[in-house]
This record gives sequence, C-alpha cells and structure tokens, in this order.
Amino acid sequence: MRKKKRILILSEGFGAGHTQAAYALSDSLRLLAPHIQSRVLELGTFLHPTLAPLVIGAYRRTVTTQPKLYGLVYRSQDRKTLNRLTRLALHRICYAQTAAIVRQLKPDAIVCTHPFPSAVISRLKRFGLEVPLYTVITDYDAHGTWVSSEVNTYLVSTPGVKHKLESLGIPPEAVQVTGIPVHPNFWQPHNRDELRARFGLRQLPTVLVMGGGWGLLKDRNFLHHLLRWREQIQLVLCLGSNHSSLRELAEDPRFRHPNIRLLGFTKEVSQWMDVSDLLITKPGGMTCTEALAKGIPMLFHKPIPGQEERNLQYFTQMGFGEAIRSAETVDLWFRQLIDHYPEIEQARSSRSAAGGAAYSPSLCSQAIMEMVP
Repeated sequence: MRKKKRILILSEGFGAGHTQAAYALSDSLRLLAPHIQSRVLELGTFLHPTLAPLVIGAYRRTVTTQPKLYGLVYRSQDRKTLNRLTRLALHRICYAQTAAIVRQLKPDAIVCTHPFPSAVISRLKRFGLEVPLYTVITDYDAHGTWVSSEVNTYLVSTPGVKHKLESLGIPPEAVQVTGIPVHPNFWQPHNRDELRARFGLRQLPTVLVMGGGWGLLKDRNFLHHLLRWREQIQLVLCLGSNHSSLRELAEDPRFRHPNIRLLGFTKEVSQWMDVSDLLITKPGGMTCTEALAKGIPMLFHKPIPGQEERNLQYFTQMGFGEAIRSAETVDLWFRQLIDHYPEIEQARSSRSAAGGAAYSPSLCSQAIMEMVP
C-alpha cells in the first residue's frame, strides 16, 4: 500500500486571503492527490490563541483607518527582507513551538501562504531542518518580506512577480509561475438558470458587491449611489462576517427591495459569481483570482495602498477590470449592462472560457504534487 505523503500548510490571519489560499490548496490536493494528506494551521493563532487575535485586530484597524500610513510602510520596506527586530520577535514567539510541531507531524513538505511562517520555517532550515519549503505568494506583487534564501521554491501569480523575486536575489530556477490557488468550487462553471431559480433571482443584469470586511460596504455614499439602479439591476451585497454592517443594512428600508440581496458569510461565492455579470470589489489577491477563474469582469473600489494597488495595476493592465474613478465609472458599466444585456448574457460563458485560458486554477496544486519528495 502506498504511503501517504504529508504536507503541512502554514498561514496567518492578516487578511482572509492567505488562509483562503491555504485551504484552497488543501482541498485541491485532497481532490487531485488522494495519496497526499494535508493540514492547515494559522501558525500564530494556533500557538498563541489569545495574543494573535489582538495583533491581527490591530493590523486590521491600521489598514482600514490609516491606509496611507500602511501604504507608506509597505513601500518603504518593499525591497527589504524582514528586519532583525521582526525576525527576533518571530523567533521568540514561534520558533521553539514550531519546531515541536514539525517534529510531531513529520511533514514531507511545508507550504507557507504568508511571509511570517515562511520566515520561521526558513530559520528552522538554517539550523538543520531538512523538510522542503514551498512558499505561495498570494498577491500580484512580491514584497521583500517574502524573500528568504531557505525557500526551496516560490509559487507565484505572474511572470512579473517572478522577475521581481529574481531582482531581489532569488535564482530563476527557484520560482514557478503557477497562479494563486483557488478552491475547486471555482474550477468549473455552474448553470445560471438553475442558480437563478435556487437563489430567487430574476433574469436581470446582476452585480455582486464584495468587500464588507475591509471598508467597501462601509462607504455609504457609494452604496446609496448603487441604490439608484435597483429597479433595473439586481444588487447582491456580500458582507462576509461583518455582522454589524449586515444588521445595519437589513434595518435600512432603502435596502428592502426585491432586487437587493444581503448576504453574510457564504460558502457559495463561486455560484454567486457565476450568476452575476459584474463584480465590484476591493482588489484583494484572492477575490480577484477567484473572479479571474470565473471570467467575471471587475470594478475596483479604493485600493488600500500597498499590495491592493499592485493587484489593481495588474488586473487593469491585463484588461480584467477597471478602477472606479468616480460615480460615472459605475454608471457607464451599469448602462452597458442594461442596454446590451442579451448579448452580455450570451457572452458570459465565453468570458469564463477566456478567464480559464488566462489562468489555470489547479496549476499551483499540481506543481506542489510534483515537487513533494
């Protein structure tokens, strides 16, 4: 009987995308390679369940309330590896306990989807750990904090990210362009008519709005502008785990309309993307990659300075979406949806095929399967 290979996938909760990528990898490997066992850990939360949420909460508040400060720090450290103080802190907080976890689980490979656990495992490798380390960069940029010579292979989103890593000293053979992994739910399209019936939607232009946890749906002026179109366009507002905003909008009579749907956390994002004709979102790496897999065009709302700006740059340059410069941007897209809806709906399936041609959602998982010793 073939012995099962073990892969330990490490992430952190600084933004949902890193952990989403970790679970997407885990589920993809389970589907593609039954001989591989995988386990996902948010390392900081697992080791320090009291301290980690406080640190992550402080980070989240800084990003949402002081984005310019965050962007300044991001750019100032763009080509620098983790500084000595940060490495020392990670060593003190995580090093010994992480070493114990690795000894206990005995993985054949370790995959990291966040730079902090990648730095911790890199230090372990520096002092004798022989387990191969594969690091998946979950945005369309390679910040210096990801860089470590102990990483065996980087798996990245685009050739541009590969070139940046090379400019930071990583050898070309240590970088594979695989795209960012997304959950298998996003690999295949669903039937739009069946989804409309299940979700109780009409055959109207449908716009999915995501980003409730990171400020988009807190922009009340923007939301109220969207409401002007509610007679002609179905609006699906996905607020994720932002329970306070969900409750606030549900109590607002302006949002009680047959063409408006308010969603909390859902595991059916792939289906909602399939049944929608346009996505309005913050340009986070994971959400944009999921939309790319679905071939749905995107409008981007106020990117946070830093990695979201880099993501926005990539997706607009490639023609996959457009930045919202003003209310007129939204109006032009909505008018196009209304005036040309039969043609747009007919072309929806071909857009999905175009997205698949630009991005193969299983490629990252397949690359890891091939590398595991």
